[in-house]
Amino acid sequence: MTESEIAPLKENKSAVVFDKETRDLEVPGGFTARFWGVRGSVPTPGADTLKYGGNTSCVEVLVGGQRLIFDGGTGLRSLGKHLARQPSDVEARIFFTHTHWDRIQGFPFFLPAFKTGNSFHIYGAPAHNGASIKQSLTEQMLRPNFFTPLQQMQAQLVFHNINAGSVIPLAEVVIETIGLNHCTGALGYRVSWQGHSLVYATDTDHSQHRVDPNLMYLAAGADVLILDGTYADPDYYGHGAQGVVPWEVGVETAKSANVKELILFHHDPRHDDDCLDQLELKIQGHFPNAYLAREGMVLKVV
Repeated sequence: MTESEIAPLKENKSAVVFDKETRDLEVPGGFTARFWGVRGSVPTPGADTLKYGGNTSCVEVLVGGQRLIFDGGTGLRSLGKHLARQPSDVEARIFFTHTHWDRIQGFPFFLPAFKTGNSFHIYGAPAHNGASIKQSLTEQMLRPNFFTPLQQMQAQLVFHNINAGSVIPLAEVVIETIGLNHCTGALGYRVSWQGHSLVYATDTDHSQHRVDPNLMYLAAGADVLILDGTYADPDYYGHGAQGVVPWEVGVETAKSANVKELILFHHDPRHDDDCLDQLELKIQGHFPNAYLAREGMVLKVV
């Protein structure tokens, strides 16, 4: 399948959104993002979630010769199957926003991590209990929770402890971090390359129904803002929830930060395809360059 054979869902000056059939398409060069898991909290497989997908958070970014992976929910397993088919060794950098289960539960099933010759740099901030990203991933794979310890992963794994405010230069690519949620310790990431940028900001804290100044700073002028759109129902706040953002605040953030394109992500597990279709249309009435992330969707940032 060639790119010319794929009908885009939408094209504009900022990005091209392709159908999920591009799952196996490696877009050469440039700056692209691919969604392997878009759901929040818990996987939601089933006939009523086929369009948007049921895997939890995982986004792959190819930029400036780097392969970056953001979060390791169950979508990481699907990405791992894709990478395992490549004839050459795999090298990538995995960035975790935080260590809630929907962000790490795919890591024990990431096939490339079990293959000698592959190499992964893994980044994350300490959890509230002080556990490093290495400790959190290791503990998840210990009995009685799992049967294969992390030590059996044969790829080279290099762990990096980072914090809000860390800046990670990777040749021409620069990754900036900022704190988004004091309750979960979640980090937001901004990926910049040759004057273009993509922001990955999920588990944000808008419990006061206002735009987060930290998020505004991170997202300012971004080509693409990937933002959590899960639990978009206003009445969810009545249950005392933290770390969720209604779509209204997401749109306000995108407008105020002069973002070119908004991708809402981390969908509510209660929302089926029909519900998300209606939600997308409603959101686009307020911000035309807004889309709900679909599993397998590819964005061409530049």
